[in-house]
Amino acid sequence: MTVPVITIDGPSGTGKGTLANSLASMLRWHLLDSGALYRIVAVGAESRGITRDNLTDLTAFVRSMEVSFSTEFPGSIVLEGQEISDIVRLEESGNKASLVAVIPEVREALLQRQRAFRRLPGLVADGRDMGTVVFPDSPMKFFLTASAQVRAQRRYKQLINKGVSVNLRGLLLDIQTRDERDSTRAVAPLLPADDAIIMDTDAMNAAQVLAEASNRIRAVLGLDITHTISGNDNLPG
Repeated sequence: MTVPVITIDGPSGTGKGTLANSLASMLRWHLLDSGALYRIVAVGAESRGITRDNLTDLTAFVRSMEVSFSTEFPGSIVLEGQEISDIVRLEESGNKASLVAVIPEVREALLQRQRAFRRLPGLVADGRDMGTVVFPDSPMKFFLTASAQVRAQRRYKQLINKGVSVNLRGLLLDIQTRDERDSTRAVAPLLPADDAIIMDTDAMNAAQVLAEASNRIRAVLGLDITHTISGNDNLPG
């Protein structure tokens, strides 16, 4: 039996993380936050003194690291038994992850790790190449987009609400630089799959994105999803 997969790709700040967590929770499916995997590699390798040019140790770490995500506690990331979500979600970690993600050996080592998340009853996979490379046979693919300016504003509000001092212009420049790097890299560039449903979330909140995705999933997969997100919720992920 083929395990169903819903892929949600796109750059950070479009709401794909929020959507993926909601769908996985409501469907009671497994969740893969592949973007966090690259952040985990960057953070975990650095904490162990492994540099990006040490491909032997870096790929060995990728193959052996024990990682889990939680739908019961959205955003929770556990590496080797330690909760590390706070450091993984830092902007600095995201920039380091983007540098790690261009290394072909790391991407290859992570490919099988990502595919191993595909277990019954199903998987919701959030990332940048879930529909194009990791799960190209997925029957339900989404690609979320939003302008860099809107995404920077969302991230700015999210960090300010957490009490983090941040510069909006600096965030915008970081996002634009990361977009350029991710979309032009030689291996698995950030692009929608040919059969992906593209959703522009510039003027949408979390409830609207979830409602639209739920309608699409109902039409294609026949799954009925009752969404419970408040209409005032934002789209940080």
